Amino acid sequence: MDWIKPNVFISKCLEHGHCRYDGSQITSSEIKRMEPFINYYYTCPEMDIGLPSPRQALRKILTESGEERLVFSQTGEDITEKMENYCNSKVDELIKLELDGMILKSRSPSCGIKEVKLYKSHGKTQSISNKSKGLFGEKMLKSFPDIMIEDEGRISNFNIREHFLTHIYTRASFREVKRSGAIKKLVKFHSNNKYLFMAYNQGQLKIMGKIVANHEKRPIHELMDEYEKNLSLLLNTFPQKRRNVNVLMHILGYFSNVLTMNEKAYFLDLLQQYSNNQIPVSGLMSVLRMWSIKYDMAYLLDQTIFEPYPKELITVNDSGKGRI
Repeated sequence: MDWIKPNVFISKCLEHGHCRYDGSQITSSEIKRMEPFINYYYTCPEMDIGLPSPRQALRKILTESGEERLVFSQTGEDITEKMENYCNSKVDELIKLELDGMILKSRSPSCGIKEVKLYKSHGKTQSISNKSKGLFGEKMLKSFPDIMIEDEGRISNFNIREHFLTHIYTRASFREVKRSGAIKKLVKFHSNNKYLFMAYNQGQLKIMGKIVANHEKRPIHELMDEYEKNLSLLLNTFPQKRRNVNVLMHILGYFSNVLTMNEKAYFLDLLQQYSNNQIPVSGLMSVLRMWSIKYDMAYLLDQTIFEPYPKELITVNDSGKGRI
């Protein structure tokens, strides 16, 4: 399969630069594994505003008035406005890259998207129970609500990583469809993604189907824009077991006249094991794909649900971090 490389922005300290406050670089096997298959764009917000590496660590503090500020941990020098101005200017630059996703440094007072420690002041003091987001990370979440933004800790979780990869490759594929301006390509994209989209959100799938049908004969650019908005809504949901079971049963229906009773019983037994958390959904998908090949089911073989992203990126490693 010819994959469209997704465009992903990452924090530079993730395998691409010794730019942390202590001069170090973060090791991430997942970032390295993905690099040949993704267009990475990266920078370090802290160095971009003129800070050196190594440097004095930054922290977020919660003032008595309830305001969050970004300060140096030792001296207390406040650089909130400087970072905010940078973030605002960076958004315009990143929009031009047509990003499909982001991976930011976890818990960073600049890049963190959650679980960032808050303090009452600079100096030697304990963090408080409240948690926050980094200034840059929060700005990215607000400015790019349609793309998936994760951190390197969370993508080490199997389910989150699979969702992230599916999201960015689907968006990248649609980007090429939209660029073509061809209704035939939109129809094919929607058709090939039917069961993948059904696993995400069946209601949204129906809405998108009506857009593609275009009974109102609207211009293609209007269709593409509306379809893209609904695609973002769909991809921002998370596949659930009951939806996967529904999809598996739909696909099984294609083989109702060719499978033996024992073969059907075998698959239904696998389905029960999946429902009981004994095997992953990929085990059942492999069986259905094998039958699609055996019985030459061309329509099913075109379905992206069997391979939503390059198989080279498939790994069952799971840190357990960031479960949702």
